Amino acid sequence: MNQFWAGPHITVVSVIDILLVAAIIYQFLVLIRGTRAVPMLVGVVLLALGFYFARIGELSALNWLISTLLPYVVFALIVVFQPEIRNALADLGSLVSLRNSSASQAGAYDDIVLATNLFSQNQTGALVVIEREIGLRTFIESGVPLDARMTYELLATLFRPSGPLHDGAVIVRKDRIAAAACFLPLSMNPVLSIQMGTRHRAGIGITEETDAVAVIVSEETGSISLAVGGEIERDISIELLRERLSTLLGRYVGAATLPTMHREDEAAVINTGIAEDDSSAEGVAHHD
Repeated sequence: MNQFWAGPHITVVSVIDILLVAAIIYQFLVLIRGTRAVPMLVGVVLLALGFYFARIGELSALNWLISTLLPYVVFALIVVFQPEIRNALADLGSLVSLRNSSASQAGAYDDIVLATNLFSQNQTGALVVIEREIGLRTFIESGVPLDARMTYELLATLFRPSGPLHDGAVIVRKDRIAAAACFLPLSMNPVLSIQMGTRHRAGIGITEETDAVAVIVSEETGSISLAVGGEIERDISIELLRERLSTLLGRYVGAATLPTMHREDEAAVINTGIAEDDSSAEGVAHHD
């Protein structure tokens, strides 16, 4: 009776042990949240329950099958969850990395501002989504994976009207372009569905479901819009865009200027693409 009322013996080591296990489970759930790994994990849990009840139910044939296949289950799980495991290891490496990446990220986001200014001047439709806390892996997998360092020149090339990746969204993760030509959920707001085209509704839709920031350039007017939290700011200036990105992303987006030669060269490339696609421009105008 005295042992019962005394309760379990809790030490500092056991508390630390419990906290570490809880942290690992939490990080694992955060890692797979919003990805296709969730239904696969549910399937694995159901299979594990089936195996457990087969053992306690003394089903000899099923028990033999489980005992035979169990050594291969671990390798199967590694194959199934390969993307999640790879991203988890990459995130772990970034946490222990001693490199200071804040300067490169600030320069990368300034490239978005410069590219947006170019798209606005040339009336090139564009949709750039910037990932924040909530992962966008599900939407990244819907497009063409790139995992390339983000630069002004790369953004200008991706959204060139004659290019194969100009339709859809470009998703930015930190200072890298994760994927291009990505499909995004459209906003279900009935008012927006009447007032805006597909590109703007997609930019708002992704911000309704996540905490991402979407930069949108209209193909018809060249106006710049910024969507965040399911709300959109339309017809903003490039200076206001730089200021808003600095505030939302918590990083300094500098006022760097693009060399005149680069700006003219990229404008010539995009204008060439517009000229090549001029005959079909009216057919895609509704994407704005």
